[in-house]
Amino acid sequence: MSDLQREVTDLESKSATAARLFDIRRIIGGLFVVYGIIVTIAGISPSDADLDKAQGVNINLWTGLGMLALGLFFLGWMWLRPTAPPTPADEEPSQ
Repeated sequence: MSDLQREVTDLESKSATAARLFDIRRIIGGLFVVYGIIVTIAGISPSDADLDKAQGVNINLWTGLGMLALGLFFLGWMWLRPTAPPTPADEEPSQ
């Protein structure tokens, strides 16, 4: 029974780790941060044609900064409120 209990405990810890690893907040936050960096870099030195298209607003810079802020919000949320590990199901009483 000891080996079985140890195996169940190992599987439960792996399940909790997988739940934290594939938390949707991590994926969304990471993608927004990466894309935000790319768009912000594109907005740092806009061409005159790009500014004329957007009526003088550096839209790449503002969009990139907004994406960075949203991505950091999701990652901060994940860090401050981590996913709770799944609770083991109640065992049925033996008869």
